[in-house]
Amino acid sequence: MLRYTLMRLGVFVGCLVVVWGAVYSGIAPRGLGDSNGLWIVLLALLVSAPISFVVLRKERDRASVQIVHRVDRMKANLEASRSQEDVADDSARTQAQGQTS
Repeated sequence: MLRYTLMRLGVFVGCLVVVWGAVYSGIAPRGLGDSNGLWIVLLALLVSAPISFVVLRKERDRASVQIVHRVDRMKANLEASRSQEDVADDSARTQAQGQTS
């Protein structure tokens, strides 16, 4: 997941540099007044989102497979822990019933 995040950040930074160059060269419109920096960041976000959606598809799929494996492993560990607790509880009840009889 860290790799995907870093790659996504790289796409954004690349788009930020390109948009900054386009705005200061006059190809793209400038923001109003002091909002030019915010305009550049928002425009870079708008441009980088579809690019990363297409370009990073395989990496996003790999990350989601890893997350699914981790969740499945955590569920299995939780279920194993739960079953151990049930066995311990059943044996304690059996011993308690044997002592009262």
